[in-house]
Amino acid sequence: MALDEEDHRLFIVCRTPAQLRVLDTNSGKLIEKLPAIGDSDDVFYDNARKRVYATGGEGGISVYQQHCPDHYKEIAKVPTVKGARTGFFSPDLNLLFVAIRRQGSEPAAVRVYSTQ
Repeated sequence: MALDEEDHRLFIVCRTPAQLRVLDTNSGKLIEKLPAIGDSDDVFYDNARKRVYATGGEGGISVYQQHCPDHYKEIAKVPTVKGARTGFFSPDLNLLFVAIRRQGSEPAAVRVYSTQ
């Protein structure tokens, strides 16, 4: 889950079905349901850009743009690596970090994505 305190929005990423759900924290009302990357694990809110990032083990990052507190649109699906679902967003650095687990002879790694 991620929180937009200013606009009173809670972002929840679900695995089954793979969706981003946006809730109004004042009323509990479901505002929006959008498709999300499969096997999602983490979701982050970027207040500076009014974006939501969801990392998923399906092998990607779903990126959503907030047009207003009640309307969101998926603007990109950035490929990562299958199984890479754990992430960390640093608003101070404008970077999204995604953990890549060891697969076969490939070592574990952390990929870094710019949000600018």
